[in-house]
Amino acid sequence: MKFGVCYYPEQWPEARWAEDARLMRAAGIELVRIAEFAWAQMEPTAGRYDWAWLDRAVATLAAAGHAVILGTPTAAPPAWLTRTYPEILRVDGNGRSRDHGTRRHYCPNSPIYREQSRRIVAAMVGRYGQHPAVVGWQTDNEIGGGHTARCYCERCAEAFRGWLQARYGSLDALNAAWGAIFWSQTYSDWAQIRPPGDRIDKKNPSHVLDYYRFASDSFVAYQQEQVDIIRQGAPGRFVTHNFMGLYRDLDQFDLARTLDLATWDNYPTGNPERWRQLLYPPGMDTSRCDPAYAYDVGDPIITGMAHALTRGLKDAPFWVMEQQCGQINWGDVNPGVRAGTPRLWAWHALAEGAEALVYFRWRATLFAQEQYHSGLLRHDGRPDVGWGDQQALLAEKALLDAVAAQPFMAEVALLFDFADLWALQLQPHRADFDYLRHLYVYYQALQRMGIAVNLAAVGADLSRYKLVIAPTLHVVDEARAARLEAYVQQGGTLLLGVRSGFKTVSNLVTDAPLPGLLRPLVGAQVTGWQSLPLAVGWAVTTDIPDLPGAATYWVETLAAEGADVLARYADGAAALTEHGVGDGRCLYLGWYPEGAQAAALLRYLAGRLDIASCAVLPPGMVAARRGPYTLLLNFAEGAGTAVVSGEAISVPGRDVRVVGG
Repeated sequence: MKFGVCYYPEQWPEARWAEDARLMRAAGIELVRIAEFAWAQMEPTAGRYDWAWLDRAVATLAAAGHAVILGTPTAAPPAWLTRTYPEILRVDGNGRSRDHGTRRHYCPNSPIYREQSRRIVAAMVGRYGQHPAVVGWQTDNEIGGGHTARCYCERCAEAFRGWLQARYGSLDALNAAWGAIFWSQTYSDWAQIRPPGDRIDKKNPSHVLDYYRFASDSFVAYQQEQVDIIRQGAPGRFVTHNFMGLYRDLDQFDLARTLDLATWDNYPTGNPERWRQLLYPPGMDTSRCDPAYAYDVGDPIITGMAHALTRGLKDAPFWVMEQQCGQINWGDVNPGVRAGTPRLWAWHALAEGAEALVYFRWRATLFAQEQYHSGLLRHDGRPDVGWGDQQALLAEKALLDAVAAQPFMAEVALLFDFADLWALQLQPHRADFDYLRHLYVYYQALQRMGIAVNLAAVGADLSRYKLVIAPTLHVVDEARAARLEAYVQQGGTLLLGVRSGFKTVSNLVTDAPLPGLLRPLVGAQVTGWQSLPLAVGWAVTTDIPDLPGAATYWVETLAAEGADVLARYADGAAALTEHGVGDGRCLYLGWYPEGAQAAALLRYLAGRLDIASCAVLPPGMVAARRGPYTLLLNFAEGAGTAVVSGEAISVPGRDVRVVGG
């Protein structure tokens, strides 16, 4: 397990740099990320570079034994650039352009900005690409953050038309794919097509889904230019990007595809505020975390899901490029963080497959937008709470390294697809039907059962999993259906949920009986579907233990066509089916389960498939297995007792126990 820190030498007197580097070393810091927001310092005016300060900063860190990660500075273009070329600024859906004074205020399709970003990256790589202290590069910073994933400027409009021509080839094909005959939307010239901005009242969902894809592809292409420059000029150095966990506006799998590793920015007290209302059931009080958790730890299952998605981007170990180590400044509450909590977060990241942890930040800044954001050091340079916890982690370094050397293994996969997410976001049919929420029902149940789970791309190799769950496999084409059928044929078990097979890849409803292309695999037909008011439930009968109860929220009636019926509604219609295909099985659950129902079904399947649980867990505790080690992480205020291989293990509040080895 490696430790690092985000450092901003340009924000502190140079006389302090050597002392900072020395203290970092004393804290066990090996990696230092710098320069990702320093374009104005590197190039104070157009074409005039000042590398002297950065040369000295890199040399100072290297002299203290640190490895340096350089961030390309393109997330924050300097004022001389935005004022000279205002056309590079991002335009929102209402036609308003962003102004200078923040970050990520650029358009990824601006030819001028693409040229300028290539130029500054090439200049950086030319100077530091083969510097012995520089071990890696981070592209840009949190691409798409702050609601900047989609630009609606004229450059984007032109680029979108080119993207559509490449995708569809002809206007006839596009009009058919979009169902453009509806409301007289048919296009007779490519020039008539514009981005679906907010000046449109009710937007065509096929048009919008393609624009979301285009916007994501635009950032993939923008980033790839930087990746290519770094690969050519910095051989042997890794290239990464700092993703944002459960961020929804760009396809993170596509952005990660050509990187060497994925990293993400983990803020456990802030991220649940962003995501809790998207993940927990409608009507539930999401103003705070589960009362089982201590007030300053966040929600570990939400954090764990973000770890799992980042791990899934490359199907490999990942890094945390920004790790909260004290209170943050951008949440609604921003609670203080007590001693012991940053250590718990570090062990949690390790348990989920992290190989490095880079704290944000080294020292709390005195100015600008992040003044209230903690670092390992306080504003006055004295140690803050994270410093003490880092010392505790250093004392555990041998055990951390031993656990980190073991692979993360999971026998269960949850399929994750951004096209499904976007299509349901555009037409949820009921306002609170959210793709992430549906996945979270299953993820949370598995975590509370102590069963490891990967979040996998739909196109990933699924052969190693005993159970694959696709809660809402909404957008389906023949290739996707064939991959899943092959997985089941070869002995896998697939669990599909409601609204699967409903849409084509261009976001039209299939004209085949539901679940469309998945119907032969399911061995049943969806004969009816509807959203239910929260107070209404349909009784369900089944022999699966603990599964009976009311089907609520969203229900589908099924008619078996070769499948076995495992559950029925009161009117006799099938509610859960299972179909043998080759050596495997495909189940279709015809209602959106509550958490307890999902847990009951998963326990049933885990028993049949001999899927191992790490531990029997009390409320507030999560567990993970890394090789021979079982990690018990207690996020509750008080002690809790877990059972591992028949042995009761007590874990104090906000603490960790490692069993085995």
